[in-house]
Amino acid sequence: MNAIGSSWPPALVTPSKLEFGSRGLDAVDFINTFVTLTKDSVAGNTGESIRLRPWQEQLLTETLELDEQGLFKKRTALWGKARKNGKSALMTGLGLWFLFDGDDGGEVYSCAAEKEQARITFGDARKIIEREPELASICNIYRDVIEVPATGSVWRVLSAEAYSKEGLNASAVIFDEVHALPNRELWDVMQLSMASRKQPMMLATTTCGVKTDATGQDSTAYQLYQYGQKVARGEIVDPSFYMAWWEAPLDADHKLESTWIAANPGYGDLNSKADFESMVKRTPEAEFRTKRCNQWVSSQNSWLPAGVWESLQAEVVVDDFADVVLGVDGSFNGDTTAIVAVTVPKSATEKPHVWLVKAWEKQASDADDWRVDTLEVEQTIVEFAQKHPNTKEIAFDPFRWQRTMQALMDLGLPVVEYPSTSARRMVAGCAKVYDSVTEATLTHDGDALLARHIDNCKLKIDNLGPRIVKESRASSRRIDAAVAFVIAYDRATSKLETMALPEFFF
Repeated sequence: MNAIGSSWPPALVTPSKLEFGSRGLDAVDFINTFVTLTKDSVAGNTGESIRLRPWQEQLLTETLELDEQGLFKKRTALWGKARKNGKSALMTGLGLWFLFDGDDGGEVYSCAAEKEQARITFGDARKIIEREPELASICNIYRDVIEVPATGSVWRVLSAEAYSKEGLNASAVIFDEVHALPNRELWDVMQLSMASRKQPMMLATTTCGVKTDATGQDSTAYQLYQYGQKVARGEIVDPSFYMAWWEAPLDADHKLESTWIAANPGYGDLNSKADFESMVKRTPEAEFRTKRCNQWVSSQNSWLPAGVWESLQAEVVVDDFADVVLGVDGSFNGDTTAIVAVTVPKSATEKPHVWLVKAWEKQASDADDWRVDTLEVEQTIVEFAQKHPNTKEIAFDPFRWQRTMQALMDLGLPVVEYPSTSARRMVAGCAKVYDSVTEATLTHDGDALLARHIDNCKLKIDNLGPRIVKESRASSRRIDAAVAFVIAYDRATSKLETMALPEFFF
């Protein structure tokens, strides 16, 4: 598990070790006192009091840290761990704590992609209240609302299916399985709903899922995960954001116990080894990786092995006079136009470096008549060649881009055709890239769009050989940057004739 600012398992943090303390132990006391199990499990039988484990106490202590004013320091918390690690009981207990011990007039919301999912935590809370006379005596319970008349606080259920979420004034929001959200609409509305609160808390819990949503963009959960990683690395300074994430390495064998332990803080306690051994034999690999190993996967049969591409990211400063090849895969309206650069290796031992120069991708907010600005594409290529005068080739997928190719050639640029519709070319190019990636003989800059397009690739295998394709013609999961990468890499690692650019570019 990687928590923002800490390693795992850390020494148990107590409020005295935090600069301004925490309300975590208050929440722990409440949960251990009032929360009971609502179903039989490895952890115990229905109706038994739960006892939070040290790692759960640690999690609450860090999440509910206070600032110098005695308010919550963290306003958004993201917890990621595999299933069957006591998530429901912990979330239910925390929701009840917010309802009974939170601000007067508090509005607590259970949120999820579907209302039935949102009702799970809420339904468990109802059962717990009904079993505990002290709590039941101060509540009014309705189908989707729990009300505490003495404080004016309520707990409600919402989902992404709900027609309207306007007019809310949330003090605490509990998001369940964020990976299933179809888009960011509900997430953004709930964050905005907390604007007038002094110490709101947005708490999201999820397992991993596919990296992209139905539109082909990074999913809400994956966007949040990436943001949390940037905060952890110090690339973004945001003391209000907290992420605690248990995950197995992306390239870990999903059949090994060491992989299960890495993603499951409750392994052998809240869940059993026997269950893992049984499920790994009869669960599809992608499903097992997301739900039981907490690993991100793409939505289809992956082209590259899990985690390998990410492991090749490196900070490389490319000299302006390095030999470089550009790959260009263009679109007219619906897809993406991408330009990818690859350095030309000077020896068999030198690793080519890959980076995305620029991409033009239609967004959900764009009008239906959106078109890529071809003149801007041309200008980007010209400016790149001026900065990198040893650009050896500009390899284009020529479909619909003949005019641009001719315009660039008229300037003296070394433009060549590389039709991605040619199975012969793409089979050889894809094989070359696959071998280089799996053998770790290239590096890249870690660009998120390029990584997403690579994840979106489906491997097609027929009598012509294996090559990358979209999952379907109608799919919005774009692969154009991956195609541009294959084009550029294939040409950069082939024997090229030295082609000097015209004097204009020096």
